[in-house]
Amino acid sequence: MATVLDIYRYLDKKAPFSLQMSFDNAGFLVGRGGAEVTKLMVALDITEEVIVEATEAGCQLIVSHHPIIFHPAKSITDSDPTGRCLLALTENRIAAICAHTNLDAVEGGVNDALAQRLNLSQVELLHQDGLDPTGRPYGIGRIGLVEGCFETAAQFASFVRERLGAEGLRLEDGGKPVRRVAVGGGACGDMLMDAAARGCDTFVTSDVKYNTFLDARAMGLNLIDAGHFSTENVVCPVLAEWLREGFPESQVCLSRRHKEPFSVLM
Repeated sequence: MATVLDIYRYLDKKAPFSLQMSFDNAGFLVGRGGAEVTKLMVALDITEEVIVEATEAGCQLIVSHHPIIFHPAKSITDSDPTGRCLLALTENRIAAICAHTNLDAVEGGVNDALAQRLNLSQVELLHQDGLDPTGRPYGIGRIGLVEGCFETAAQFASFVRERLGAEGLRLEDGGKPVRRVAVGGGACGDMLMDAAARGCDTFVTSDVKYNTFLDARAMGLNLIDAGHFSTENVVCPVLAEWLREGFPESQVCLSRRHKEPFSVLM
């Protein structure tokens, strides 16, 4: 039977943790490495609701994208959400492995999953950050060509919303038909200039700042903010499939309770 460390080492080969950005805290964050894993859950975040779901399902491990511990913890008590989550994990003997910016950047990770969900073809890196230990190029963001005809940004934005199951989105219509699209899962608004420099007419990302929308307008670039959850949750089925392939003797399930944390009023 696989152990927590077995699964960590497997994920380290798929998305090396050494590739994470300097501010990040991806890795094996909670639990005992030798604990056996008969069942595990994949979720974008490790929230209190996800931990309850994993506990009820009999999971010994949660694999998430966002780290359960991001900033150094000065205390672990039930007085704050992170403390409650850490206590619940340890009390229920559930380990946590979190693959964050390393999973954003590697081949087949967040950005490739986002490009695939939007049916982009001829996908390439938006920005190459380096080579992984096996010599594969890695980097944040992808570029691809759209399939189908989208003569307006609004048409493509509606397609994006449907494909990602987004509660809502924000759009700056640059007045261009959509042909060459850049995507950046999560908060990648600062890559707008990269998208423009690579000849993209449209950029799909999230958490876009006000000034970035103004920049897109000035450049005549279509800019779609489709939400952090929606642009990154696409990787969870990919993670689950990786783990099923690597550990067929362990049951892998996706969180069904973790959803967009806000609602959009129309």
